[in-house]
Amino acid sequence: MATKDSASKANATKQRSGSRSGAAPGALDAIKLLTADHRDVKGLFQEYQRLVDHDAEDDEKQPIAEQICAMLSVHAQLEEEIFYPAAKEAIKDPDLVDEATVEHASAKDLIAQLRESNPIDELYDAKVKVLGEYIDHHVKEEEGELFPQARRAGMDLAALGERLDRRRMELLQELGVIDEVSEEEEA
Repeated sequence: MATKDSASKANATKQRSGSRSGAAPGALDAIKLLTADHRDVKGLFQEYQRLVDHDAEDDEKQPIAEQICAMLSVHAQLEEEIFYPAAKEAIKDPDLVDEATVEHASAKDLIAQLRESNPIDELYDAKVKVLGEYIDHHVKEEEGELFPQARRAGMDLAALGERLDRRRMELLQELGVIDEVSEEEEA
């Protein structure tokens, strides 16, 4: 599945600007940023399901599925590279991070299956639906257990948020989802 279509670029730009909403420049909160990702991807899953419910054409559904896969891939990489290591060090129950990492592995397997298939495949819609249910479960655990513990542990969420935001831009550029961002645009 390609991730370079114009809809993906437009959404990535919207997502980028949305990641800063409500925060003063230089004051990103890692948990707020990750939670905003959760809301964005949930909206995409809902949009995909609406298309399925209305018997939409495959070419209408595929770009949404591609966006879901791209967003989840970037989000998982951000958490695994930056947030989880910091959380594992800081929180009282580091097993939560291990469980979240295992959940990511299962989600990545479904993402790989989706990327290797297309909407005409018999199980495509079912795979998107199961991925959505799986992510919903994962989000509830993160937002209900991991994030509150991270906040209580006194992690530097502003510094982590800045690192997450910078790394997200790098990953989106690598995927070709957004064009290179100048220093002035980031300010």
